[in-house]
Amino acid sequence: MALRPAHLIIKAVDPVAVGRFWAQALGWTAHHPGVTTYVAPPGELVWPHPTAVGLDLVPVPEAKGPVKNRTHLDLATHSPAHQAELVARLLALGATPVDLGQGDVPWTVLADVEGNEFCVLEPREVYRDTGPIAAVVVDCADPRAMARFWGGAIDWTVHEVADTHASLRAAAGTGPYLEFLRSTDGRLAPDRLHLDLLPGGDPSAEVARLLDLGATPVDLGQGDVPWTVLADPEGHEFCVLAPH
Repeated sequence: MALRPAHLIIKAVDPVAVGRFWAQALGWTAHHPGVTTYVAPPGELVWPHPTAVGLDLVPVPEAKGPVKNRTHLDLATHSPAHQAELVARLLALGATPVDLGQGDVPWTVLADVEGNEFCVLEPREVYRDTGPIAAVVVDCADPRAMARFWGGAIDWTVHEVADTHASLRAAAGTGPYLEFLRSTDGRLAPDRLHLDLLPGGDPSAEVARLLDLGATPVDLGQGDVPWTVLADPEGHEFCVLAPH
């Protein structure tokens, strides 16, 4: 097994503007290698990044609708003062508050400049060394089943598995977590955020292995491209890229 998350795709009408927002939000750098905007930790362009999961902003013509994304980012903070400062800075950058019916919770729900929801978490010890992105969070009906699939799909270690949530992280203990939270919402709109996976070897063998695990092929009208579009057992889309 030699698949690792390379980056998180975010579809955007204006990838430059959304990339600028996220670069400023995270203290990272926005690169423009082509039609996409790639946001990664400061410095020269390194892809894939050895520890972080970068953000790749891809241009699409359709704006995000009113339906909540099934995948979102959780941002880490290290103190209550840091959380308050980060929320204030994000609002100044163009983020907007979002009410998802969360009620009185210790985290703050916001949306980026194109309406993609994300959370600014209160300080949590588990995220003390993740960097600015604590977790890539995926809504699902069955976290246990998602942990089985994704634990077999990628070279990350399963950390927690329960009826309500599950989490994985790179075996080296670096970068963000990949988390699955139980939700009854189901798939109501096409995914605007998804993971791209990078194989260390033969991508066709990895695709065959993923299909055996329960993935299904997806036709998004992508045509003849060097990557393969699949969906996990709950329909979350992801791509297997050509080797780096």
